[in-house]
Amino acid sequence: MEAQRNALSIILLAVILFLIQCVVAQKARLSSPIERRALLDLRASLGLRGKDWPIKSDPCSSWLGIECRNGSVSKISVSGLKRTRLGRLSPKFNVDSLVNLTRLVSFNASGFPLPGSIPDWFGNRLANLEVLDLRSCNISGSIPGTLGNLSRLTSLYLHDNNLAGLIPATLGLLRNLKFLDLSVNSLTGSIPSSFRSFGNMERLELASNYLSESIPPSLGTLRGLQVFNVSDNNLSGSIPIQFGNLSRLVKLDLSRNSLYGSLPEELKMLRSLKMMIMADNELEGHLPVDLFSSLVELQVVDLSRNKLDGALNATIWSMPKLQSLDVSSNNFTGPFPGLRSNISATTAAMFNLSNNFFYGTLNFSLGMFRFIDLSGNYFEGKVDNTKRNAIIDKNCLQALKQRTLEDCRLFYTDRGLSFDNFGAPDTTQPPPAESSSESRKRLIFILAGVVGGLGFIVLLVLILVLVLRRNKGIGNQRRNADVGPVPEGDSPQLPKDPTIAGAGDPFTYEQLLLATENFSETNLIKHGHSGDLFRGILEAGIPVVIKRVSLSSFKKESYMMELDLFRKLSHPRFVPLLGHCLEHETEKLLVYKHMPNGDLANSFYRATNSDDDSLQSLDWIARLKVATGAAEGLFHLHHECNPSLVHRDVQASSILLDDKFEVRLGSLCEVRALEGDTHQNVLKRLLRKPQTSEPGPSGSGSSSTTCAYDVYCFGKVLLELITGKLGIGKAEDASTKEWLEQTLPCISIYEKELVTKIMDPSLIVDEDLLEEVWAMAIVARSCLNPKPSKRPSMKHILKALENPLKVVREESFSSARLRTTSSRRSWGSAFFGSWRQSSSESATIPGHQNREGFSGFRQAGRVGSHGNDGIEHSSSRKRLSNEVFPEPMEMQDMEMLDEN
Repeated sequence: MEAQRNALSIILLAVILFLIQCVVAQKARLSSPIERRALLDLRASLGLRGKDWPIKSDPCSSWLGIECRNGSVSKISVSGLKRTRLGRLSPKFNVDSLVNLTRLVSFNASGFPLPGSIPDWFGNRLANLEVLDLRSCNISGSIPGTLGNLSRLTSLYLHDNNLAGLIPATLGLLRNLKFLDLSVNSLTGSIPSSFRSFGNMERLELASNYLSESIPPSLGTLRGLQVFNVSDNNLSGSIPIQFGNLSRLVKLDLSRNSLYGSLPEELKMLRSLKMMIMADNELEGHLPVDLFSSLVELQVVDLSRNKLDGALNATIWSMPKLQSLDVSSNNFTGPFPGLRSNISATTAAMFNLSNNFFYGTLNFSLGMFRFIDLSGNYFEGKVDNTKRNAIIDKNCLQALKQRTLEDCRLFYTDRGLSFDNFGAPDTTQPPPAESSSESRKRLIFILAGVVGGLGFIVLLVLILVLVLRRNKGIGNQRRNADVGPVPEGDSPQLPKDPTIAGAGDPFTYEQLLLATENFSETNLIKHGHSGDLFRGILEAGIPVVIKRVSLSSFKKESYMMELDLFRKLSHPRFVPLLGHCLEHETEKLLVYKHMPNGDLANSFYRATNSDDDSLQSLDWIARLKVATGAAEGLFHLHHECNPSLVHRDVQASSILLDDKFEVRLGSLCEVRALEGDTHQNVLKRLLRKPQTSEPGPSGSGSSSTTCAYDVYCFGKVLLELITGKLGIGKAEDASTKEWLEQTLPCISIYEKELVTKIMDPSLIVDEDLLEEVWAMAIVARSCLNPKPSKRPSMKHILKALENPLKVVREESFSSARLRTTSSRRSWGSAFFGSWRQSSSESATIPGHQNREGFSGFRQAGRVGSHGNDGIEHSSSRKRLSNEVFPEPMEMQDMEMLDEN
């Protein structure tokens, strides 16, 4: 009997478990045929692979990223999924089928390319949506105001796209919103005051946009806010004192703006604050006395590159959790506060106090710090840096690489302080008085020395005059047999102006008239920016190019600055200046070496020997050689000259080619020195305004006197080399912008084959060389980034062109994407770190409203492109890959929010 009961119990339990399993299975399966059809349409429109979303399987149980609730789709995530090959060719923001998923609460497409704009119906048809994650999706256009209708939305992530225009004020209607991330876009206007309605907001990130005006004080009412980041914008005004009410704030980042005024004393109320970043603003005045006494949770403080002054309060060293302090490049002064050797905060912390006005002795051991930078101050006395954990250059210490004695004395004297004279006896004290007889003897000795010295100088001058006359006669005899001025007797010897010494030999006006056949029209090459260019042949049969500068049309400075540049510039990548003629009152002449292959614009296509008069273009190796050579010249101007120089006229007609197709940069009349560091912040902010279009090559705007402007123009030259379409480098008209809008979307870091749509049809390359074309296209698009501050430097561009295969390696791309937030970027992140700023699948062109918008090669057989036997394909690719691509030094990101 007992056995029967046990058997019945087991059977009953099995039946119950079976029924439960059936119910669970029924709930897990998609019950709506309309929703299944919607998912199939979404699969087709996004081009998703069958292995991820198999048609014959149930979406709720078998499709990646699909979650269901009560037989309906509740969550969709395509993040991390890949498209089919056909889907990658024409990716679009096509998700119209989502309107039939009425119970959808979460849509996540982060990292999945969706070029296009966010549909307006998102805010009208997805009423149950709680999470919308579109980070790094290459989205363009503006943020739809209808998103304010998603009343249940708690998380909105639009980070790292190409969104432009104003932030809709209707977003303030999202009362349940906790996380809003609009950073790394091209948004303009002000921060909407309606954001004060975000009663549940915890994380508000608006960094790296073009936001202007002041920070709304009403944001101080967001009592639950934990992260507020508006760095890298154009915000102005003072820091709202209402921010002292944000008692739960953990991270406050206001860096890289134009904020002014002093730090509000009310910030001391932010007792939960762990990161305070205020760098690169115009803050001034003293720090509040007790600002840091109550901020016991602070780990990172960055007040660098402001105008703060006064003493640095000693309480800052008592913060128990401090890990990094940067107050560099301010006006702080005073002696260093006394430190106790048992302060725990200093043992693992890093400090940067460089470029201030601190002085006095260092009354502590440098060994107690993990790292400290004290350079650029006025500390004196002895110092022990045996652990080499400190930078102490440019002080007044008894060590190497310090300031001059005069500089240190002047600093301490102005403040009424005594200086230790680098530990040496003070030689400035007056000597003891001498007797009258000793003074008389000393005077006699001085007079005798003066007379003897004058006699020696006169004798030396006479000998020098005789030697110079002899050398002058020998020099004239040599010039008669060379290319220089006319022989003696034909015209008087020209005096050499010492201000232009080193700028070639002087020629007479008659010589150059003869060389150009009286500057005949047949010898005219073109009318240049600063003068007319003529072909000429000197008496010895040497071909030259002569520029005639008419002072009635051009200023004197136009040729004097060029002469001064050639006097100082010595690099094989610039066209050689052979001489000059300045004797004519109204015309000045400069003589350059003739370049047999002309400029890039004229050498790109050349006639063949065939009967059909067809044109032949430069092959890929020649084009890459030209790009690398031009990059070397610009690299020299930007990085090896002091001060840095800006070419300002980078285009195909400025790139000259010698008989071996080696690049010689010309059009140097526009070269100017880079504006000083003291103006860089203001200049950078002006350049970053989206309303500012790139000026023409001869524009006189300050934006053209920047290295970023050269990089932008060089990017257009690279596009000319890739596409074969000449003329875009010097044009800024509507047709050029329209062409760029159509061309740039074909340059994708995800799909190599897309670049074949814009590649010059006459350019025949194999698979390996196609990767090089792809790499150059990626570099070109990075150069055309609408944000000048995000464009790569010529140093990184040169490295990339010298080793193009490194640019497109998968491991380089993957690692670079992880380093986009690093302040110290490698060569890869110089391109990929800001890639999504400029290389979305839809074009962003500078000038539009609300948008601005590698070591060895295998040369395959080609048809339709010429290689020219004189070209040396091994030019200038000499660096080893491990020297060219060093790994960056980075600080690991800190996790600032504690897990609840």
